[in-house]
Amino acid sequence: MTTQVTTQLSNPVLATPAADSQSAIAHFSSTLQFETDCWDTHHALESENPGFVLLDVRSPEAYAQGHVPGAINLLRGKIIPSKLAAYPSDTLFVTYCAGPHCNGATKAAIVLAKLGRPVKIMIGGITGWIDEGFSLTKEPRDLQTN
Repeated sequence: MTTQVTTQLSNPVLATPAADSQSAIAHFSSTLQFETDCWDTHHALESENPGFVLLDVRSPEAYAQGHVPGAINLLRGKIIPSKLAAYPSDTLFVTYCAGPHCNGATKAAIVLAKLGRPVKIMIGGITGWIDEGFSLTKEPRDLQTN
């Protein structure tokens, strides 16, 4: 018993017990309401109608150097109702930025949510996209071509 207590105190993974199965299911299922990953995004973009608008919220310079094919560049500060007016109110927006070290996708998602728009972030951003082996494009796309 003493060995188990000592191990739990010295091991940060074991210091807090895991949640029960029902709590774990609820928690992990709920995260998918807020995020998607690069693989699922890529798979959806290969279809004729992916069902969402992909927003690259990095700088125009970073976007021009390479972005996810089909992504529209829209900085967080430019996410305003008039820029979104062409899309039905139930259009899902998926935001991404540079990668796990960047919170731009999260900040843009907050702006979209405040505007009453459905939104998810693509976890991993450009870094995750490249890590998965997916290619980038330099072809620009604006809100009117989507």
